[in-house]
Order: sequence, then C-alpha cells, then structure tokens
Amino acid sequence: MLVPNDLCEVTIVAPKLPGYLKLHVENPAPSRPRHEEVPGLARLRDTFRRATGVELMSVPSGSASVTEASAGEWEALAGAIGQIVQQLDDTRKALWHREAELAAGVPVTIHPDEQHHLAVRLEAVLKAGAQAIGCQAVAMYMLDETSKHLKLRSCWGLPKSRFLDAPRPLRGAVADLEALVGHAVMLEDTLLMSDWSVPEEFRSAICVPISTPTTLLGTLWMFCDRPRTFSKDESNLMEIVSGRLAADLEREMLLHQAMDVRSIRRQLRHAGRWQDQRLPRIKPLLHGWEIAGKTIQGDYLGGDFHDWFVLPDGTLGIVVGDAQGRLVEAGLTSAALHSTVKAHANYRHSAQQLVERTNETLWSASAGDQFAALFYAKIQPASGRIECASAGPIDASIVGPQARPLATVDDSPLGMQPDAVYPLQREQMQVGDSLVVFSQGFKRSLKVGKAKLLWRLVQRHHAISANGLVDRIEAFAGQHCREQVSEDRTWLVIKRTVV
Repeated sequence: MLVPNDLCEVTIVAPKLPGYLKLHVENPAPSRPRHEEVPGLARLRDTFRRATGVELMSVPSGSASVTEASAGEWEALAGAIGQIVQQLDDTRKALWHREAELAAGVPVTIHPDEQHHLAVRLEAVLKAGAQAIGCQAVAMYMLDETSKHLKLRSCWGLPKSRFLDAPRPLRGAVADLEALVGHAVMLEDTLLMSDWSVPEEFRSAICVPISTPTTLLGTLWMFCDRPRTFSKDESNLMEIVSGRLAADLEREMLLHQAMDVRSIRRQLRHAGRWQDQRLPRIKPLLHGWEIAGKTIQGDYLGGDFHDWFVLPDGTLGIVVGDAQGRLVEAGLTSAALHSTVKAHANYRHSAQQLVERTNETLWSASAGDQFAALFYAKIQPASGRIECASAGPIDASIVGPQARPLATVDDSPLGMQPDAVYPLQREQMQVGDSLVVFSQGFKRSLKVGKAKLLWRLVQRHHAISANGLVDRIEAFAGQHCREQVSEDRTWLVIKRTVV
C-alpha cells in the first residue's frame, strides 16, 4: 500500500506465509517553509477572498507583469499582493538556509580522550535507540575502503567477541544493499526470510543506512528476539539514531582533518619565518652607496627572495630571484636557488658565469619541472661600473635623469635547458643613479595599466634615498595592487650617492 505522506511504505507479502517484509522509502523534505507558517497570511487570504471573490496566489519572481497577465483590477491587485507574498517567502527561505549554515559554523572541540569518548558515545546512542524501539540488540556495520565488506564497529546487546569476526561481504547481503539504496528494511520474521542475510540470529530485525548527505558509511541493524512488526514511527526513530551516528562519525573525521590542517599550517608558518630570516638584514658598509629592498610572499611560503653581499674581491653582489610554483614547491625551489647562488658566488666569476652555472645546477638537480627567474649584478663601489645578467622575466633599470633598462636578450628562465646562454651587460652608474629591480610577481599584482605609473613614480623620486624610494614603492603597491593579491613581490634599490 502507498501512504500519502512524507514516508512511503511498500509492503511485499510472502505467499502463504504469515511474515512479511516492509520497505520504508524517504521522500525529499520540503524545499522551503510552507505559507501556512507565515503569521497572518491565512487571515489575509481568507479576508481578501471574502471581500473580492478572488483567490490570492504567489507569483514567482521574474514572471510577467501582473497588469499584463490579468484582465480585471481585482485580479491585478491579487497578483501584486501575491508577488509581495512570494518575496516574503523567498526571504524566509534564504533566512532558513542562512541559519542552517550558521549552525554548521559551531567550532569543533577535541575531547582529551577522544577515541575512548567516541566508543562510549556510540554505544550509548545504540543502546538508547534499541531500548526506545523495544529491541534487545543493535549493531553498526561500516563499509571498508573498497566498499566491498561490512565490518562491525560498535554494538550493544551482542557479545564483544563479535568484533573479532571477519568482515561480512557486501555482495549477497541483500538487506544491507537494500538499505544502502535508501530504504528501511523491516523483517518481521527472519525464519521465513532467510534469503535476506540477517547478520545475527534473532526472530525480527530492522535495517537502515548510515550516511552523510554525500557519503554512504554503512548500515545500522536492530534485532528483536520475537517476531513483531515495526511501525513507521519506529522506523523514523531508527533513522534519527542513524543520523546521530553519522554526525558523530563525521565529527570524528573532521577532527582528524582539523588537526592535520593545524599541524600543516603551523609547519608552514615556521617555514615562512625561516624563509624570511634568510633575507638580508645587515647592509654592507660601502662609502657612497645605499641599499634597500623588500620581499613579500603571497602566502606562508613563496618563491621570491633578494640578497646582497660583498664578494672576496671587494665588489658588491646583488641578486633577485623568483622561483615558479606555489607555496611549498616555490619555497623549496627558492631556497635551493638562493643557496646555489651563494655557493657559486664564493668562486671567481663574472655575472654571466654565475647565472649560467646556477642554471646548470638547477637543471641537473631537478626533474625538469623547476623553473625560476634570476637577476644578478656585480658593482664596483669605487668606479660605479656594473655588470649583470638575467634569466626569465625580471625588470631592472638604472634610473637617473634618464632610465636605462637592463634588458636581457634571452628571456628563458633557469632550469629550462642546461646549455642556455645569458648575455652579459655592462653599464656605468653615476652619482645619483639608482639600480631598481622588480620581480615579475610585483608587476602581475598591479591593476591594469599601473605598471607604467610605477616606473614614472621611480623616475620622479629617483633623487631620494634608497630607503625612501623603497617606502614610496610599498605605498604605491598598497594603493594600486589588485585585491586579494597572492603574488610574491620583491623590489630592490641600489643607489650611488657620492664618489
């Protein structure tokens, strides 16, 4: 028989046998509150019908104009009121969903003895549910990782030795399969229905699924030692118990995920601090030169870095690196690139040789998927002569009365091919000139059309100190960068002040 309510009951009668099987199928819950729940709406509807003889009805949002769709003035008025009622209903529906979302935002706290606490809590829920329905035993079976077997995970009223039994194969477990489809299976006399594979020797049983909105977890069985029928209310109560179990299990999974996420974030913060501490803090004491720079990673870890150091021959070495990738990948590549540059800089070299040696090292030490951009320059403090080489998209210019870009002929990044050639460039820095270097992430973070304004800003303020210019660039970035920027950004300024 079919029952016209939220729960459909399908009865299959075994021929010439007194026992029978019931399958309870849940219909979807209403998608929104009913109009009868709105205070005063029923009174408005009845009053309007008595006064005008016209029935009020809701008009869906976005429908045609009421005056165009209705012939009379009363019909138009009814339609207009119906639109207001529909908007009220939509608002109530939105509020309904929002309150449910807020309820889901309650923080999950960890019990000091979570595993023992979970076992006790599950058994208590099973016991309360079984006693409420009048059953003598209850068992919770969970699917394994392959979804081919059902393993007993918690029970009440059964011997504890059941936990040592091998998992039940899902194949052939007719009642479990039927329950996992979404039905409540009620066996009123198991002796007459041996084909349904009841896992315990009891005279009657009921089985419902344990599931979240997106995942099937297993089945819940309740057993009775005598033949009996199960009512629709008892079936609904068992489904409530099943939902409570699913919520507890899902909470446990969320706890493990939350602890993993906290651990990962804590490690990323430590790694980010380690990366930040590797940036230069102490400026070399070179008469007539000012040095300033800043690196901001787009996340906990990033691929950008800058550095300066005095080489054994007394020249000043500066470097800006930009490793490709995100988060950990970029951070590891950046650390490897930075260490490689510092190692090669300890030996006699030209700027071109250092960039090419770094490229060969990065290429040979990776699986072919690590790429980076690099700008390296050597400056003679006494004469202001500079030689530099670059790989990949990094912007560098000598800015004075005129701006002289230090462009590279070959823009291929490091790590692309082992025998790449990166041409050497030579320039002369005069008193008042500044060498300004930007990583590609800095330019990508700017709003459209703001890159030209950035260079105009540098040109306009080229006479100020290196620290002042770095601060002006940072203020410009705060004003003209896109919202929610996740790019790694670096800018470096080297200024010659006196001879």
